[in-house]
Amino acid sequence: MKNYQFIVFFLIFSVVQGYSQDKKYYYENAVYKEYIKSAQMYREGFEQSYPVLTLNEDASLLFKFDDLSDEGKNYYYTVIHCDANWNESYISQSEYLTGFTENPVDDYKLSFNTTFNYTNYQILLPNDNVKFNFSGNYVLVVYEDNDKEKVVITQRFYIAEQIVDIQGNVHRASNDPFEGSNQEVDFVVTTKDFVIVNPLKDVKVVLMQNGRWDNAIRDLKPHFILGNRLEYDYQKENVFKAGNEFRYFDNRSNKYNGEYVASTDFHRPYFHKTLMKDEVRVNKDYFQYKEMNGKYTIESQDQEVRDPDTECDYTFVHFTLPLPSILLGGTVNVFGELTGWNANKSSEMIWNFDTSAYELTLLLKQGYYNYEYVYVPQGSLVADAANIEGSFWETENDYQLFVYYSDFSARYDRLVGYRIFNSREK
Repeated sequence: MKNYQFIVFFLIFSVVQGYSQDKKYYYENAVYKEYIKSAQMYREGFEQSYPVLTLNEDASLLFKFDDLSDEGKNYYYTVIHCDANWNESYISQSEYLTGFTENPVDDYKLSFNTTFNYTNYQILLPNDNVKFNFSGNYVLVVYEDNDKEKVVITQRFYIAEQIVDIQGNVHRASNDPFEGSNQEVDFVVTTKDFVIVNPLKDVKVVLMQNGRWDNAIRDLKPHFILGNRLEYDYQKENVFKAGNEFRYFDNRSNKYNGEYVASTDFHRPYFHKTLMKDEVRVNKDYFQYKEMNGKYTIESQDQEVRDPDTECDYTFVHFTLPLPSILLGGTVNVFGELTGWNANKSSEMIWNFDTSAYELTLLLKQGYYNYEYVYVPQGSLVADAANIEGSFWETENDYQLFVYYSDFSARYDRLVGYRIFNSREK
């Protein structure tokens, strides 16, 4: 665990220090202040979407977060272009942005009629002050007091060109007929009129499962090249653990117990939700049901709530996972969008010797949530749900494919194609 903590600390430290020294460095989705909650980015009007736009598309990405510090803050933001591996690109902001490179976050509102006082901040991209000239990976950096050393949030998003054709499918892994726990993603990239001289060198692909980066596949090369057709038809290199359907709970009201909520209590001055005790599912049969692939929505079922952004309250949510004994050699974490897809200290469960269970309390805004339990071996940066949740090839998952192009003369990675595959859609 010490190695893992050191790596996490190093990444956070390097982001803050690197930004102040104007160095090129690696960016990740991260919240650096404990009073910042509910950070989300998606296509405006579609809360369950991934933060991807097409270049010059008449649409926007909405980024929002809450500040629970109960203090007035002056937040600013800038946008950084990155390569396919989220290292800062060697091009200037004046090239890939039109408008101002630094802007205040001036869209904010105070919470109303809530036990927790907070301020909701929102940023729309692109906007009148910032527009994008290049495709690729981008990071939104939010900082305080117009001081770039006071980084608060970094959030990844994508601008795609869509100039290649992508076809593919998800199916039960070819080399996994007996256990049936893995999914294979085969795909073909056709460049059409877009000429690529050296596809083995100039084309990079990134394959992600449900928007996760920790288990993303990033080193695939075309298995076959037939003219302008690049085939990625492997039987091992493009395989993911399928996992299980995400668990869920309904936290949309403090007046009654939602689904999978055992009790709702008010311990002055705040509400507490105790979830039903969960069970290990690794030895249970697969059961199909509809969920949100690890995401959450901010909403309320209380009639008096008109604006969920400012009128949904925060509650302490208590998770419990009983086990016969403590799992040695790693940590157990609550995992999903509700913890930023990060298995770190903030999502790590504590073993209770008196109850023989892992426990964790999270402060969450009213809404509908997906989650799962993962095991993180000591020194690993990859969260593994299979040991606790099980893994079944029938599980419904989204897979995002990003196709990047950068030839010998290019100074940045262009995102020339993007496609979502779903394991249930053929």
